Amino acid sequence: MARRTREVTRVKSRLSEAGNDKVSGSTRKAVVTVGLIFVASLSALFYVYMSFPELEEDEKKHMKLPLHIEDAKNLGKLLERYKDLYYFQVLAGLFITYIFLQTFAIPGSIFLSILSGFLFRFPIALLLVCTCSAIGATLCYLLSSLLGRRLLYRYFPEKANEWTITVTKHRDNLLNYMLFLRMTPLLPNWFINLASPVIGVPMMPFTIGTFFGVAPPSFVAIQAGQTLHKLTSSSDAWSWNSIIILCIFALFSLLPVLYKQKLKKKFE
Repeated sequence: MARRTREVTRVKSRLSEAGNDKVSGSTRKAVVTVGLIFVASLSALFYVYMSFPELEEDEKKHMKLPLHIEDAKNLGKLLERYKDLYYFQVLAGLFITYIFLQTFAIPGSIFLSILSGFLFRFPIALLLVCTCSAIGATLCYLLSSLLGRRLLYRYFPEKANEWTITVTKHRDNLLNYMLFLRMTPLLPNWFINLASPVIGVPMMPFTIGTFFGVAPPSFVAIQAGQTLHKLTSSSDAWSWNSIIILCIFALFSLLPVLYKQKLKKKFE
């Protein structure tokens, strides 16, 4: 117990030093690097758009990132028309766009999850969403390693300190806790992506936990996509049944941790 208290104290000390890091040169370098990555990502999106078959004038207005359910419906109808002839172009477009949104924590990925369920068979849609979420979150993790420390401790110091102490206490069970966080709305995904490298979550449990942790909520969104034309908002995808199922999955993800703690107490 005393050893854990000392470890938590050391973590708090490191956090204080990190929060007071004001080396302007390194900050400018990080900002420039992230900016260049953003420009390169935009270029990739533009290339995907330009490689798509030429659209009719009335179709071009629907070829944009969906910001609400009506955008998703119009984009879904458009892509459905071209999917049979340009299957891999449509798939690659969704893939790159999804990763872009996840990497830079831009809202809208929920609509792409719903679109995936509308356009593709369920196994393909689920694999697509889980893979894109894991890749995009990992890229966001790497960007946060460059710049996130300064942003996190400037705008969310108390939450960052609190979660860091929790990570230190449960370092042996980070994969299970990552699964739990991805399945529940306790913390927004963008905050998890931004905070994880700063507070010491290793990349491997972060990526694996993201891939499998987003599967249950993605299941709900993809299933809703099969009735896209009936939705009036993204919240229509959720029901009490789906929320209860997600809670059950989240509790199951913590069972190994509870069992391990029970065994540990038994042999102490």
